[in-house]
Amino acid sequence: MPPSRHFKQVDVFTRVPLLGNPLAVVLDAEGLDDAQMQAIARWTHLSETTFVLPPTDPAADYRVRIFTPSREFPFAGHPTLGTAHALLESGLQPRNPGRLVQQCGVGLVAVDRPGDGSLAFLAPPGHQSGLSAGGRALLDAALPGAGEAAVVDMGIRWLAVALESATACLGARVDVNALDALCAGAGVDGLALYGRHAGGGPADYEVRALYVEDGQGVEDPVTGSANACIARVLLARDGPLAGGYRVRQGTCLQRDGRLSVEYVDGQPWIGGHSVTVIDGTIRV
Repeated sequence: MPPSRHFKQVDVFTRVPLLGNPLAVVLDAEGLDDAQMQAIARWTHLSETTFVLPPTDPAADYRVRIFTPSREFPFAGHPTLGTAHALLESGLQPRNPGRLVQQCGVGLVAVDRPGDGSLAFLAPPGHQSGLSAGGRALLDAALPGAGEAAVVDMGIRWLAVALESATACLGARVDVNALDALCAGAGVDGLALYGRHAGGGPADYEVRALYVEDGQGVEDPVTGSANACIARVLLARDGPLAGGYRVRQGTCLQRDGRLSVEYVDGQPWIGGHSVTVIDGTIRV
């Protein structure tokens, strides 16, 4: 019989189970090879599955590899917070009680524990670039009325696109073929849309993350990396926002993901709560 490994399924960016973005976590992945990790990620069929390994960098508390059903990512946001939540719940004692250090494909990522039960990761630096004329034409064809746009590379590459309002964000419709052509032409993994809520709304911004996988259009429920890219765009445009801001994501999918963005020493931290939905073992 294959060995049992500790396994959790965590709902990220929510306090309420089933309203966030699910993540599968294999907590003791040592000994699994790349093909096994990819097979497990295909089997869970979630947007990401993470595999926890001993760190190779002495500054890290743990190492994580992040797989979608089809490939490995060097970094992703909700897997970062969900994995940290699962490890703490399983008894991990980080070197610094108030901070975990994750080692992943982009290097070391700090994860703080604000004290309210949430976790927050420091957004990786992210290289920003504008769209070429051809890329802009593809965006205008896919999403008429799109505002300013920037490609942000954090290991995963999002095209962050401003819309005139939260209502416009929620109402955006993108043809799959047009989105596929845009992602290929702009060299991005997906489209991160954001629009501001009117005063007194449920959050400061509404966000949606759209991409194409295996020829099908996909909307991600709640996306840490897309929000980190948007936070970097807003930082470059406006400077650090006093008091940060709040985000809602997943509305079009009947989810209610909630994120916080705080600027500490001029740098954005992406935060939220996680809850464990499944806790057991996986035999592989």
